[in-house]
Amino acid sequence: MEIKVINKSGHQLPHYETLASAGMDLRANLNEPIVLKPLERAIVPTGIFMELPIGFEAQVRPRSGLAAKKGITVLNAPGTIDADYRGEVGVILANISSEDYVVENGERIAQLVIAKHERATWVEVETLSDTARGEGGFGSTGTK
Repeated sequence: MEIKVINKSGHQLPHYETLASAGMDLRANLNEPIVLKPLERAIVPTGIFMELPIGFEAQVRPRSGLAAKKGITVLNAPGTIDADYRGEVGVILANISSEDYVVENGERIAQLVIAKHERATWVEVETLSDTARGEGGFGSTGTK
C-alpha cells in the first residue's frame, strides 16, 4: 500500500523497524523541548501530513517502552486519523508518572498503525438473537 505523505519535520519518515512490525514510530517535531509534569498532557506535533485511502485509518498508539519505563502514554489510545484528515498528525501525550518528563525534538513518542476498517449500516430491529452471555456486562464472564 502506498500513502501520500508530506514530511515537514526534518526527521526520517515513520518506518517499520522489522519485517513483522505492525507499527511505525512517530517522532516529536519541536522547536524546543516540552516538559510534561505529572498528570499533564500536551499535543506533540510530528510534522507529518498524510493522505490515507478511503477504507483505512491510522491508529496512534503508545510506545510500550515509554509507557512501562517512564509512564508516558497516548491519552486517547488508540487515536484515530481518518482518511479525509489532511492536517498535521499530533500525538496527545500524557504523563501518568510522578516525575517530570522532557519530550525532545526527534524523540520517538508513539506508534502509527495503518488499519483497514468497515463502514457499518444500522438495521433497526425489535429483538436481538440470544447468546449464552445475554445481557451480562462488565465482569460477567468471570475473572480467571
